[in-house]
Amino acid sequence: MNAETQQPEYPYFVKIETSNGQSANVPIAFLTRQQVENFLQFDFKRLVEEAGIKGARIHVERATTADYEKVLGEITACLRTVPVKVA
Repeated sequence: MNAETQQPEYPYFVKIETSNGQSANVPIAFLTRQQVENFLQFDFKRLVEEAGIKGARIHVERATTADYEKVLGEITACLRTVPVKVA
């Protein structure tokens, strides 16, 4: 079996910021530690260079998985803000 397939994947939160104040979030990405390392050392640098962006920063942290009760609460709050259409 390949060592890559044996490594556990963990959820990560990824935030990318540019020097002009723009940012993008990837809320959850499941990656192995080796994939995170490769992304930070090689892929992110390559993508930034290809885009011609100067001064981009990335913040990667291990994300906590959602708690089911919290998810239900957030969905309930969201649905309460949606206007009700009467048929």
